[in-house]
Amino acid sequence: MKYTQLGRTGLKVSRLVLGTMNFGPQTDEADSHAIMDAALDAGINFFDTANVYGWGENKGRTEEIIGNWFAKGGERRDKVVLATKVYGNMAADGDGPWPNHDKLSALNIRRAVDASLKRLQTDYIDVYQFHHVDRRTPFEEIWQAIDVLVQQGKILYVGSSNFPGYKIAQANEIAARRGGTIGLVSEQCLYNLAERRAEMEVIPAAQDYGLGVIPWSPLHGGLLGGVIKKEVEGGRRASGRAADALANTTIRAQIQAYEDLLDKHGLEPGEAALAWLLTRPGVTGPIVGPRTAEQLDSALRAVELELSEELLTGLDEIFPGPGPSPEAFAW
Repeated sequence: MKYTQLGRTGLKVSRLVLGTMNFGPQTDEADSHAIMDAALDAGINFFDTANVYGWGENKGRTEEIIGNWFAKGGERRDKVVLATKVYGNMAADGDGPWPNHDKLSALNIRRAVDASLKRLQTDYIDVYQFHHVDRRTPFEEIWQAIDVLVQQGKILYVGSSNFPGYKIAQANEIAARRGGTIGLVSEQCLYNLAERRAEMEVIPAAQDYGLGVIPWSPLHGGLLGGVIKKEVEGGRRASGRAADALANTTIRAQIQAYEDLLDKHGLEPGEAALAWLLTRPGVTGPIVGPRTAEQLDSALRAVELELSEELLTGLDEIFPGPGPSPEAFAW
């Protein structure tokens, strides 16, 4: 495994991030534990989760699965850089959206951290991430709450997720004015070959403020994982976001060109899509969310792939980025 610094911090993290969103809803606890063991054995030390994972009446279940894995010992917790998230409403579904059980008020942050620590069976969180922007809570309040948690030793670093560029700037400028607060150190955003809008402002803002970029959905809901090839060879039809996209003839032709290009170079589409992200400026590592051990093995191969300039040029031709801001929209 290869490692890099998380943004401007001294924290070293693996170039692949283990996403755990499937743990519980699609992968049972035993298999989830086996995947985490395999990830750790392969050198992946950066694990990402969120308090709402498990979803619906099972919100929090994913954190519980991870906590039970930590409880097995073997230095599991010490070896892992643990990231979780706060924002979503954690009230029981039958209770409805109870008013102070979501978003980023000081009250909810305090409550959510303690609840996550209990589920995760740990006494600290390495990277505590804001899952979404909170348009009602000022950053002065948010940072005050975070400062207390850092002083208590409950969290070490703070990251954002799904933030626009201007919110990254606003958050870190207010942190700097307050003094004593390191501010955001990472941004987790939607970014992949088929969705490159983050290149316009989010990634440049992250780079300017020293945030590591952690792309989620690196295969764009499976669209970049060889869906057409799988249809032809095994009769496995695309589903969800990928199926909706392939219904568009223009997108289908684009994905066919992508798969043909990679076939010419003897590469698997999903592995190449991950490897492409690892070449992008500012990217710490993409989040991979394996449902099975085989999917984890495929993701691990991507770290060792070297993409030729010819291939990178071909990928840019198929999936052209938006270009830098403001040129991308100004002229």
